[in-house]
Order: sequence, then C-alpha cells, then structure tokens
Amino acid sequence: MVHAKSFGSDNHAGVHPEVMAAVVAANEGDTLPYGSDPWTADMEDAVREVFGEQAQGYAMFNGTGANVVGLGLMLRPYDGVICPASAHINGNEAGAAERVLGTKLLTVATDDGKLRPRDVLAQLGAVGNEHLSQPRVVSISQVTECGTVYTPEEIAALAEVVHENGLFLHMDGARLANAAAELGCGLADITTAVGVDVLSYGATKNGALGAEAMIVLRPELARGALFLRKQGMQLASKMRYVSPQITALLRGDLWLRNASHANAMAHRLADGVASVVKFRYDVQSNAVFPVLPEKAIVYLMERFTFGHWDRAGGVVRWVTAFDTTEDDVDALIAATHEALSFT
Repeated sequence: MVHAKSFGSDNHAGVHPEVMAAVVAANEGDTLPYGSDPWTADMEDAVREVFGEQAQGYAMFNGTGANVVGLGLMLRPYDGVICPASAHINGNEAGAAERVLGTKLLTVATDDGKLRPRDVLAQLGAVGNEHLSQPRVVSISQVTECGTVYTPEEIAALAEVVHENGLFLHMDGARLANAAAELGCGLADITTAVGVDVLSYGATKNGALGAEAMIVLRPELARGALFLRKQGMQLASKMRYVSPQITALLRGDLWLRNASHANAMAHRLADGVASVVKFRYDVQSNAVFPVLPEKAIVYLMERFTFGHWDRAGGVVRWVTAFDTTEDDVDALIAATHEALSFT
C-alpha cells in the first residue's frame, strides 16, 4: 500500500487554494489575449514590487521554457554556459538549451551543486580562442539540485567575478522561495541586490497550478524577450490564467508561507531520522538526502513515493511541499526506524 502523500517532489503536490481562487477569479467575461489583460499587468506590477522597479516579468508555462528563453537573451551563436554538472539545465531538461539555443554547456563537477568564483575563473582560458565555445553566461540553481542554498554573499562573490569578466549571471530559481525562506530574507535580497541578471522564478513547486516566470533584472537584456518567448513556445493565448498564479504567490507573502512550511517539514523529517541515518548533503531547504541500505529503500518504497538519487551510494531524495503535514512526516520517520530495525 502506498502512502497518500508523496515525498517524490514538490511537483507532486496539488494547488494552493489561494492560487486556485485567483485563477477562478480570472475566469470572468472576455479579455484580450497574449498578455494584454489586466491580470498580466497586475502580475508585472507584483514582480516590480518584489524584485525592484527595473524588474521585468514574463509569465511562462514551465521552468525549462523560462530557463531556455532567459539564457537566449544573453547568448550569441558561439557562446557557452558555465554551470554545475548537476544543474537542471544539464541533467533534467533533455538537452533543451543545446537543442533549442545551440549553446554548449560548460559543466563543472561540484560536491554540493554550488559554483564558486574559482570554478568560473577556471573556465575563462577559452576566452578569445576561436576553436572553443566562448564563456558568456554563468548559470546557478537556487535551491541547487542537491538541496543546498547559496547565501547572498556567495552569489555576490560570483556576480563580481562574472561581471568583471564581461559575463552574465543567470539563476534557475525553481525553488527560489525555499532558499529565501531558509535564509530569512526577501526574494530580491538573493537576486536583484546581489547581481543576478536574469532568472527563472519557480511558482509550480511553490503551490501554483502551472506557471513560471522569466524575470529580467538588467533592462537592456529584455529587448528581445517578447520575441524569444513566442519563438520558445512559452506565450500563452489565455495568459489571464497563468499570470494571476504568480501574483497570488508574490502578493501577501504566500510564497513565503508555503516555502517556510515545506522547509520546516523537511527539517522535522531530517531531525526525526538523524539518529539512525547519515545525510549526503546538509538539509538547507525542502529536500532531504538520506543514505540508506538497499533493503530499507525497498521496504520504504513499498509504502511511500520517492526517488533514488544515487543508487550506487544508497542515497534517496525526500521532498516536502506546502501541503505536507506533520502526520505525513511522522509516518515516514516511523517507517524509516522500522525499516532500519531489521535491515
């Protein structure tokens, strides 16, 4: 029997009632399509309120699209993107950046999913060599694929090296809300204020029905945004159903409430099994990566939904969401203790 609550991903969770209510409210009468509606204008205002007056927000269908379109604003045909080997754009987007943009991903092996300034500097030997793709963009994930979080100071240090060398800084912010909640800061504090140029803002994992946003923080990069969004098949005809999802999260700090709860449940889960397991990565967001014997993994997978992270190393990933309850967490904690008692 599979437990009702999945720990496979925050993508498995439903829609927050406040977001659903915003979509229903937009279903009233007729309005112009393709973003020429009052709900999209309201979303654009909300983005500026949260990320700063220079921020330009573009609603999109999914994170892969927001990443590809965002990267496309900064790349020339011969350019490459420096990113961790574990980055979502490298390992989980079916080669979208390479296929759609024709760019080369210049990957860096990391222990915790995070790039450091030295990693960027090590890639700059290619600059000016006509035989090599030219480093143009550095892309980081916040939260990383390992569940770790960049501090504002770490991002600022990266941005300094990036900009000093004529590059741009892109952020895959699929779980940006979880990072800000963990750090106890605002969304702008780890984007606008520390030198991020373009980011994808994740809404779906934070309680949306199906919406993401590309946010441009360097205005001159936005010149081609409308055209690239259309070419990238991310322009919704009935945008009024996409945009209010983002507004609902940004206004009234719903993003923070949802992310704070998800993170709290992950920490409760980690604390509950810390006496019997080790963790592959520090728990800094809503993801927990315990190391378990294979028999225990099999036992737990018969009862809960979650994924292997590293089969050879016995690492699994448990992810909590805005609607994960303490009872859900405690059930997995109890089952883990039980599984390890006879394995």
